[in-house]
Amino acid sequence: MELSFAAPHAVGSGAWVVGALEGSVLTPAAQKADKAAGGALSRGLKVSKFTGKSGQILEILAPAALGVSRILLVGLGKGSEFDGNKAENLAASINGRLNTAGESEVTFEIDVPKGARIKPPALAAHLAMGAQLKSYTFNHYRTKNLDEYETKLKKVTIATGELGDVRKAWAKLEAIAGGMFFARDLVNEPPNVLSPAECGKRVKANLSKLGVKVEVLGEAEMKKLGMGSLLGVGQGSERESQLVVMQWNGSRKKSNEPIAFVGKGVCFDSGGLSLKTGPGMMGMKGDMGGAAAVIGTMQALAARKAKVNAVGVIGLVENMPDGKAQRPDDVVKSMSGQTIEVLNTDAEGRLVLADALTYTQRKFKPRFVIDLATLTGAIIMALGPEHAGLFSNDDKLSNRIIAAGKAVAEPVWRMPMGPNYDKLLRSKIADMKNIGGPNAGSIAAAQFLQRFVEDKRPWAHLDIAGVAWQDGEHKALMPTWGTGWGVRILNELVAENYED
Repeated sequence: MELSFAAPHAVGSGAWVVGALEGSVLTPAAQKADKAAGGALSRGLKVSKFTGKSGQILEILAPAALGVSRILLVGLGKGSEFDGNKAENLAASINGRLNTAGESEVTFEIDVPKGARIKPPALAAHLAMGAQLKSYTFNHYRTKNLDEYETKLKKVTIATGELGDVRKAWAKLEAIAGGMFFARDLVNEPPNVLSPAECGKRVKANLSKLGVKVEVLGEAEMKKLGMGSLLGVGQGSERESQLVVMQWNGSRKKSNEPIAFVGKGVCFDSGGLSLKTGPGMMGMKGDMGGAAAVIGTMQALAARKAKVNAVGVIGLVENMPDGKAQRPDDVVKSMSGQTIEVLNTDAEGRLVLADALTYTQRKFKPRFVIDLATLTGAIIMALGPEHAGLFSNDDKLSNRIIAAGKAVAEPVWRMPMGPNYDKLLRSKIADMKNIGGPNAGSIAAAQFLQRFVEDKRPWAHLDIAGVAWQDGEHKALMPTWGTGWGVRILNELVAENYED
C-alpha cells in the first residue's frame, strides 16, 4: 500500500473521506465536499439516521463531474473526546469498508474537531497509522485465489497542512508499526517453519541492521549457566532451545542502567507429556506471543532511535512429548539455584521465564524488568480479549504501565498478589511446584515468577494470553490471528518515562 501526505485539495480520485461532529455539524472539509457535490451530503443527512456519532458513516456516490468515486462522511463524535486512538480506528474502519467495496484509492481530509485533544500533525500521523495497521496481511503460504485475500486499496493519501511536522510524527509511528508487523509475522508463522533456531536467525537478521546487538545462546551455553528450568521444557523436542539476547544502547548517558523486557517464546506447545487435547493444541504456534512482543518492541525502539538503554531477552523452546521429554513429578534446578517440582508439563512458560528472568537480572542489573507471556487460560476467563493481566511488585511501575496502555488502546488490568496465594506453590519435596491448583491459576503463575525476582527489583508480569491473537477481525486495528499486542504499550512506557 502506498501511503502519502499532501496539502489539502479540492478533488482527488477514488474515495474522499470527510468528517462531521455529533449533531451532524459538518467540518470545513466536509462543507467543501458538500459544496463540490452540489449539496449531496446535506440532502443525505436529511434522509438518513446519521448524527455524527463516533463510528457512523454516510456514503454517497459522487457526481460524475467531481472526479472522485464516492464521498464518505464519518462521525467524529464529540470534539472533546476525539483523540489519536479514535483517528486510527476511523481510518482502519474506512479502509476495511473500502477494501471490501473494491476501491483502490482514498483521500482522508479530516479536520481537527473543536476541543479535540490532538493537533493537526498528530491527527494526520494517527490516520496514517490506522491505515497502515489495517493494511497488514499474511498471505505467504497461499497459492490460489490470491485476489480474494489481497488488499484492494493500493493508495492512501492524508490531506493535511504542516507537512514537515506531520512527517516527523509519522516517522515515530511508522517505526512502531514496523515492530508490530514483525511481531505479527512471527506469531502467524506455522510451527514447522518457525523453530526456536529459525526465530533466533530472523531476530538477528532484522534487528542487527538497526544497530541492536543480538546474541543467541544454544543449549550448551545454557547448560553451563545452570538453566535446568528452561532446558527441561525443550528436552522432548528434536529442535534445540535458544536464548536470544537483544541490546539497544540509545541513551546519551551510556552508563545508564538498562530497562529490560523478557518474553516467553514457546514456538509450539503440545503440552508435553501432560498432552493438550486436539482442539486445545490448535493455535499453539502462537504461544510465543510474549517473545514476539519483546522482539517487536526492540525493533521499534531501534528504528525510532529511542534515547534509552534497553535489553530484550527471550527464551525459545518447543514443548513436545517424547521418550526424552520432561515427566510430571520431575524436579529441575533453575539458574537461580531454586528447585522446582514439575507436576504439569503444560505449565511450561513459567519454567522458561524463570531462567530468562534470572539471566537478565544477573547479567544486566536492569532498573526494572517486565515479562510478557501467553501464560494462562485463566486470564482469558477473567478478562476475555479486552485486557491483559498485570501483576507487579511495584506501584509506580504498575501505574506507568496502566497509563501507557490507556494512551495506546492496549489496556491492562492489575490483578492481586499476596502471601496467601504464594502458599499455593508449596511442594512436598522441592522449593516450589509449578502449579498452584484449580483456582487462581493466573495469580499462582505470577507468584511463581515473582520468586525469581532478585534484589527487590521493580518487576511486572503481563499475561497476554487473551490479547496476543484473535480469531476473526473483531477489532478494526487488528487482523485475524497475530495482533502484535505489547509493542505499543511498551514503546509508550519507554517514550513517556525512560528516555533521556
